[in-house]
Amino acid sequence: MSYNIKPIPVVEAVDLCKQYGSVQALAGLNLKLMPGEIYGLLGPNGAGKSTLIKIIAGLVEPTSGSVRLLGFDHAIDPVLAKSKIGYVSENSMLYESLTPRDFFEFVASVRKISSEVVNERVARLAPAFGLEQYYDSPIGTLSMGTRQKIAIVAALLHEPSLLLLDEPLNGLDAKTSRIVKDLLSMHSRKNDSAVLFSTHIMEVAEHVCDRIGIIYKGKIVAEGSLEELRRKASEITVAVNGSAQSVDSSATLEEVFLKLTHEEDDIAGTVRALREAFYDNR
Repeated sequence: MSYNIKPIPVVEAVDLCKQYGSVQALAGLNLKLMPGEIYGLLGPNGAGKSTLIKIIAGLVEPTSGSVRLLGFDHAIDPVLAKSKIGYVSENSMLYESLTPRDFFEFVASVRKISSEVVNERVARLAPAFGLEQYYDSPIGTLSMGTRQKIAIVAALLHEPSLLLLDEPLNGLDAKTSRIVKDLLSMHSRKNDSAVLFSTHIMEVAEHVCDRIGIIYKGKIVAEGSLEELRRKASEITVAVNGSAQSVDSSATLEEVFLKLTHEEDDIAGTVRALREAFYDNR
């Protein structure tokens, strides 16, 4: 007899809310991330992307709602949860007095990885990012891009089940950005791991992600492939305009994003005001 066993979500967030004083960063957000997936979060500034990632990483407590990681409650065993996560923040805070070599050894000790294993993993990862020449330089003397590379390598050392990245391509050159994109794809396919990252770069989301989630005012307002997002944007257009008008099948992710976050009209109004103020009647 054969049984169809459904895979356990790597992340399942249910009705997440987060209040910072009078500001509601998350408003009943729901998210499910399955093994092998790369999920990209797109949203305007202040939509809740970083807050969501920090809550999943265990760095911020939700006001209400829950997060399950690999089937267990994040809040019940936060230490176990953190052991399954690799996290890279938008502005990675590293120990500036340490060298990359010292920092990787420190991460290995926290993650309880043997020196043999960490040396083997660093030997595979560091050359891809061109870090060998900086091994013995204090991190505080290195560029923002080089620090970001160090943070990404450190997040991968324990081969996490979940890789959380907040604007991971900040400060990276074109070559390294391409390597990171390919690395995300390889990581998600290994051991049924998953990747969740936020980005403002539409091309990355469109070509790297299996699914894209549009977050707006603290909620996921649409998710899926680009084609699925186009259909959702068409539904919104029809509902608002009361007509059969739909979003063009060739619409870019940027155009769909602006439609779903209701920023299309704001942009048109802003551009019109700028034209009137600076260019018309001159």
